[in-house]
Amino acid sequence: MTLALCAGLFRLGEDLIDATMQMLRTVPNVALIPLLIIWFGIGEAPKIALIALGTAFPLYLNVYAGIRNVDSTLIEAGRTLGLSRAGLIRHVILPGALPNALVGLRYSLGIAWLALVFGEQINATAGIGYLMANAREFFQTDVIVVCLVVYAFLGLAVDFTVRTLEKVLLSWRPAFSDVGA
Repeated sequence: MTLALCAGLFRLGEDLIDATMQMLRTVPNVALIPLLIIWFGIGEAPKIALIALGTAFPLYLNVYAGIRNVDSTLIEAGRTLGLSRAGLIRHVILPGALPNALVGLRYSLGIAWLALVFGEQINATAGIGYLMANAREFFQTDVIVVCLVVYAFLGLAVDFTVRTLEKVLLSWRPAFSDVGA
């Protein structure tokens, strides 16, 4: 998120950060699992690193795009009203980028579940992914289906949480208010 703020707010930040982030974004996260196991060992650390890598890029892209796509007339209005650079960032740019940031968060959390499943199927001794991997070895399709349903409901719960957060944080936007209520 900090990298997206630097790249989105400052031309030098964009020049230094964005190309590197775009390059790293194309590396398949699943292909990094063997390296993460070598670097961090067996346990929770490689799973956390895999989830962090998987979630970083959608969040970065959405925050960066949100900052870059703030309506220029709003920025000009802020300047006309005498806002400083910090005031513009705090009162115009960040609130304008918040919808994109929350979309990035929703997308990132979905990827976090996917990364967790991969991590638990390859490098775990417990968890739903581990249970699914064991069920696959013994052809227990019922266990696999139950695990998938659990993942689906957990994903739905996380998405509901972020959507609720959107309604609270974006209540000032007409698109997030109840029309005709």
